[in-house]
Amino acid sequence: MVKLIKMIGLPLVLALAGIASFSAIALAAEQEHATLIREESLYVSAGANAQKTAQAGRGSALTILERSQADGQPWMKISMAADQQAQVSKEVTGWIPGKTVITASTANGDEVIFGQAVDSERQAEERGGRKGAAEDALRLYSRVPELFPGSPLAAEAMWRAADIRWQLAKAYFVRSGKPLDDKYLKEVVAKFPQSKQAELAAYDLLDNQMCPEWRGMAECPTKESALYEQYAHEHPQSPKAAEALYNAAWRHEKAKSDKARKKATALAQEVQGQQQDVDWKARATDLIYKLEQKIPIYGTGVVEAGETK
Repeated sequence: MVKLIKMIGLPLVLALAGIASFSAIALAAEQEHATLIREESLYVSAGANAQKTAQAGRGSALTILERSQADGQPWMKISMAADQQAQVSKEVTGWIPGKTVITASTANGDEVIFGQAVDSERQAEERGGRKGAAEDALRLYSRVPELFPGSPLAAEAMWRAADIRWQLAKAYFVRSGKPLDDKYLKEVVAKFPQSKQAELAAYDLLDNQMCPEWRGMAECPTKESALYEQYAHEHPQSPKAAEALYNAAWRHEKAKSDKARKKATALAQEVQGQQQDVDWKARATDLIYKLEQKIPIYGTGVVEAGETK
């Protein structure tokens, strides 16, 4: 190697190395990223008669390696990275029909992906809906800001993906008392500050500050009430402001003192003042009536251990 360098000269060797490095960078930059709007099988070669090797779900993150034609339609050789959420244990490659692949160059591609995400989210909410639809929606929403960072749907899609991830985590882990992974919600706040989506993400983040349970922890309702009240006053334009005030109000009733009821009533009256939200205004009116009549709000009204009427 030393002799070779002497023969051709060190400057030429460095130049050749630079060209090779540049070519590798250029090749990486040329790789086109994409996703799917329906589940597809991966094949060893282009064509529906080829052997199937794996499955790619809706919203999978794909890298296009090659394009071809078969069966009178476009086919793409893709690489699919390992993804625990998509149950892909290792990187796989294969050929898929191109008609269900959405890339950054697809006309209205952001709306197409977002629309499929909404449909998947609705499926997740329906009884008998498609299995894994919530995870599909999560991945699809995530692809919108990745493939179309300048899209007007990017902020909403990023928030919805983070919220679905958060709600799924709560369903599985909330009883453990461990803090949930808040990375994705914090990314929404950081990337889209002062937006409606950032305010919604900030509301979700309150979950990590809530008590796992109230039993034997008398200070928890007061602590949580203060957190909700602080949120409502710091985010007065948030779609969750009225809900936060209501949550702050009824938690004060748990203290069962005249001072607490007065505070709860004052917070409920703030909800009443938010005319734009009819539902929360009506619930606040109901809450105030119960506070005035000393009707129990938390639980069933049965005296709990350690409490007096």
